[in-house]
Amino acid sequence: MMEACEREELIVDADHLAAAPNGIENELLDVGEEDHMQGQMEEFLGPQAEYNEEEEERKYYRRKRLGVIKNVLAASVGAMIVYSVYMGLLQMQLILHYDMTYREVKYSNLGLVDIDRKMLMGINVTPIIGLLYTPILIRFLGTKWMMFLASGIYALFVSTNYWERYYTLVPSAVAIGVAIVPFWASLGNYITRMAQQYYEYVNYREDHVQEQKKLPKGACHSYIIVFQSVFHIIYHLSFVFAEFPMLFVLNGHLRESDHILYNVKGCGANISGVIPGFNSTVLLNLPRSMLLIQVESVLMGFAFLAMLIFLLLCGAAYRPTEEIDLRSIGWGNIFQLPFKHFRDYRLRLLCPFFIYSGFETLFAVTGFSLSYGVCVLGLKKLWLLIVVYGLSCSIFSSLSLCLLRLPRWLCLAAGAAVHIVLLVALLALPLYPDQPKYLGPLLVISVLWGLGTALIKTGVNTLLGMLYAEDKERLDFIYTIFHWWQAIAIFIVYLWSNLPMRAKLSILLATLLLACYCYWLMERRLADKKAYRLPRIPRPRHKVKGYRYLEEDNSDESDSERSEEDDGDDRDKNEDGEHVVEERRAEDREEEGQDAGVQGADSPGTRRRGPEGHHRRLEDANVKEEEREEREEW
Repeated sequence: MMEACEREELIVDADHLAAAPNGIENELLDVGEEDHMQGQMEEFLGPQAEYNEEEEERKYYRRKRLGVIKNVLAASVGAMIVYSVYMGLLQMQLILHYDMTYREVKYSNLGLVDIDRKMLMGINVTPIIGLLYTPILIRFLGTKWMMFLASGIYALFVSTNYWERYYTLVPSAVAIGVAIVPFWASLGNYITRMAQQYYEYVNYREDHVQEQKKLPKGACHSYIIVFQSVFHIIYHLSFVFAEFPMLFVLNGHLRESDHILYNVKGCGANISGVIPGFNSTVLLNLPRSMLLIQVESVLMGFAFLAMLIFLLLCGAAYRPTEEIDLRSIGWGNIFQLPFKHFRDYRLRLLCPFFIYSGFETLFAVTGFSLSYGVCVLGLKKLWLLIVVYGLSCSIFSSLSLCLLRLPRWLCLAAGAAVHIVLLVALLALPLYPDQPKYLGPLLVISVLWGLGTALIKTGVNTLLGMLYAEDKERLDFIYTIFHWWQAIAIFIVYLWSNLPMRAKLSILLATLLLACYCYWLMERRLADKKAYRLPRIPRPRHKVKGYRYLEEDNSDESDSERSEEDDGDDRDKNEDGEHVVEERRAEDREEEGQDAGVQGADSPGTRRRGPEGHHRRLEDANVKEEEREEREEW
């Protein structure tokens, strides 16, 4: 037994001796692996020989510039799709509802004529109050989300045509009237902001860009000209695509011009109203209900596509801190500032051009196309006149790029000159119904009118962007005023529908001459360096509540109890928090400059509060944290 025990002890000792070298070897391997991993980590975290900071920064801002171009194209395509759907559906709907047979067979005593009258009233009358709420909506929702919401309202109008009743069509038409001014003001603001952002991304190394200061005067004018031209080139194609339902669906169901124009005695400047004596039956046979549903479904799909474009492809117009500052000036100030901007003589003198800009577009698609085009050529040629007008507007919008080398007044002056000649020609041109030989002259007039429209529309939008390019906090007010005056013009055109054509043309001519004189007067005052008045934009007033999430709110306590507790808390702060404040005071003095600089870059309101508000917030935060720790200890 003794020998067996001694043998076992020897075996165990031998095992220990044999295992010792393996353990040492494993420890050496672990140390080697740790050294290897540490070397890899240092190599990964250390400075990279292949990394070029300037090159990476250049690539970053190049991506930013491409993002801005994507935003401009997306907003342009989205607006084009929205108005293609809206105008195409509205045109088809009004033609169908005008036909007496369609009304009696499909809707009997529903009263579609009365519904259409009130629907047009909602679209044309409601925008005149747009100045009251447009800036508030844009500042509350943001520029991008305002465009998205407005496109959703247009999609709502399309959806109501599935079930044509008074309680569906009229409210949706009123909603469109509410959304027109905010939609266009947001678009104008968005395109100009993209030009400003593109300038910042091109000149990102400049001191005024890095410090987010005001842009130098005239710095981004070239980008405004290019972006406004691109927007109008794409948008004016909406007149072309809006005629697709008419061309491919409705045109085959229309009667010939000899039946439609049988009782019409005169056309053009010789008539009153739209087309007196126009036949009330314009459809040869009624389109199938399933065909109309399919057309409306396609239009609905494109309306949703426009919403997705605004939502997914359009980036933000302002930085988050800038949007907070825009909203923080107070809703009362936001409501008043559009009215206060009328002190600026530049805006006052441009108002006649704003009004004429609304007159001429609506006259082209209603007055000229109906009282001249349909009255002379018949309803089947309506799509051709509108398509030619839209293509002309789109193509000639590129002429505004000449402003990169030529003076800015040239665009508006050329457009006005073209329209003055055409208005005089329309006053003197003798026209009679059902005369196909006048197709060529009317197409030429349509092309030239599109030339004038392109120059005036693009010129006015570009001019506003150039005049207020350095004041990005005013852009929404400026474009709201512009499109509000256009809404007033649309309302006037709606009211004058029964006037003689000569009176309409005379009003257009007088407004255009007045607009030219006022614009010349504005440019002369600017050349003489006459000072203009701009209302002061109040500084943002941020409501900083501090570290409220550290407090335990008691929803059951009364106001008197809360006031007593607040008094007790103030005494505790003065006693318990004194030593904490003394320890932090020196450190706060050292960090004060950096904190004020960073907060000032994000928000002018924090600069206004200064270091006293900064120390006060730190003291409150430190005292509350001390109290919370004491409660946890108890």
